[in-house]
Amino acid sequence: MEDFINNETQPNSENFSGIYPPKPVLKTEKDKNHAIKSLINLLIYGVLFYMLFTPNIAYIATILIVIIIHELGHFALMRFFDYKNVKIFFIPLIGGYASGTKQQVSQFQLSLIILAGPVPGIIIGTILYFVNKNYNNETISMMANCFLAINILNCLPFHPLDGGRLLETLFIKDNFVVRLVFGAISILCLVALLILNNSYFMLVIPVFIGIELYREIKHNKIRTYLEQEKINYRVDYDNLSDKDYWLIRDCLLFSFPKKYGNIPPGQYQYSFAEPLLMQHISAILQLHYLYDLNLIKRIAFLLFYLSLLFVPLWYIISHWK
Repeated sequence: MEDFINNETQPNSENFSGIYPPKPVLKTEKDKNHAIKSLINLLIYGVLFYMLFTPNIAYIATILIVIIIHELGHFALMRFFDYKNVKIFFIPLIGGYASGTKQQVSQFQLSLIILAGPVPGIIIGTILYFVNKNYNNETISMMANCFLAINILNCLPFHPLDGGRLLETLFIKDNFVVRLVFGAISILCLVALLILNNSYFMLVIPVFIGIELYREIKHNKIRTYLEQEKINYRVDYDNLSDKDYWLIRDCLLFSFPKKYGNIPPGQYQYSFAEPLLMQHISAILQLHYLYDLNLIKRIAFLLFYLSLLFVPLWYIISHWK
């Protein structure tokens, strides 16, 4: 795909001195509507799991509860740290994720938000494991295994799992090349892991990661150009100026000609694809990132993360009867 940076007709912020139309308002989905959609997705998740994998209702319910508790951990910490538009999304047969926005993202806060997902589930699973030593109940054993397995697997050091996101946040957030290599290694490791476990359906996850990695390469080129042209992209959508909205929009039109081929750049009129462009521009924007963890604190987070990954497994295996 042709790179817009090398295009002679690339937009230049110094060439536009006219009046820019107001940027369109980015509407957020109402909490009530989003909650209904989330419940529907959870229902679809359960039905598909029943049809494709197992008719065990108790097992399916446990899987859904584990995922809900995991995402509520992320959600609660985001709300605690005053993130805006915090929502939980559930993807049938894949999992879920929590999202939110904040003008200045703290390395310390983001690390806690990431850990808030697997920590509650690992604690609950460990408690259930010890409780079941006195009862030897199959249902309790199944619940303990689900809580531990799903959350420990989520701690594996591969992007976009929580383990990979934590390592990226602590050590390589500001290095695009290293993050790119880390993402490629994550894809290869996930593919190998899924094939070894005969989880061929889940290969859709590394495919999605690969697509996101490609998009991020394109976005990084756009940000490099915006930096050169002194177009402010380090701001949230609400605080983005009208002028910068239209200039970033032009960059997207040049960079993704197949996706937006029918929309001419340099003509500042709303199009049928404006909602899609608004979301795409929001993905380009990068908020201020506060590096507030020194090396000792980052190592402390790393050791805690490693304990989440290995201590429960070591104890259970060493006391297995």
